[in-house]
Amino acid sequence: MGLLIALTVILLWMAHLVYALVFTEVSFTSPMVLVHIAIQTYLYTGLFITAHDAMHGQVSGNRPLNNGVGCLSTWLFAALSYSRLLEKHKLHHQFPGEEGDPDYCMYSQNFWRWWFSFLKNYIKWYQILIMAVVFNILQIWVNQLNLVLFWVLPSILATFQLFYFGTYRPHRLPHTEAMMPHHSRTQKGPHWWAMLSCYFFGYHFEHHESPRTPWWKLYQLKNQQS
Repeated sequence: MGLLIALTVILLWMAHLVYALVFTEVSFTSPMVLVHIAIQTYLYTGLFITAHDAMHGQVSGNRPLNNGVGCLSTWLFAALSYSRLLEKHKLHHQFPGEEGDPDYCMYSQNFWRWWFSFLKNYIKWYQILIMAVVFNILQIWVNQLNLVLFWVLPSILATFQLFYFGTYRPHRLPHTEAMMPHHSRTQKGPHWWAMLSCYFFGYHFEHHESPRTPWWKLYQLKNQQS
């Protein structure tokens, strides 16, 4: 089931991206442009959540296949290094919200400073170079404005969605007793909002309690603990 869901997310991301790039005529008076940007942003977020599940071995029991899907997902997201993400994510689970946590900003709780610190840990100059090369190659067949609106912009917006719901809200100060031992809180509200906002990843306390529960089962864990 994990592999099926992972491949579904990847194929939906690819199918909608191709449709938006090739078959969508950009008009700033049409609300459909914003709709396509929102859909592609959500699918980019799903791409990263899929890679995250792979880091916990939840895409497939076949380790090479599991890691292959993880590598593919991170590369499609923004030429990210799966091995680097995996190394740092292990530290995040070992020291959540503490000094050894690479996702936590020790010197500031300011959203923008923390977001910038978060990105610096994962984005390197060679990844930007790769994306620039791919962008220029794609321009041979695809309108530049379509590339910016439906390929570049959604990937950037997805970093905000992932950071806000998956790092900033769950781990920001103050750390209360209810957040122990993971320095993490859980998202309030109905399940549909948790799914829409970040694939149930706002149920972050539950994720740290049971890292081997895939994202699509976190709502069940939430129900058990409510």
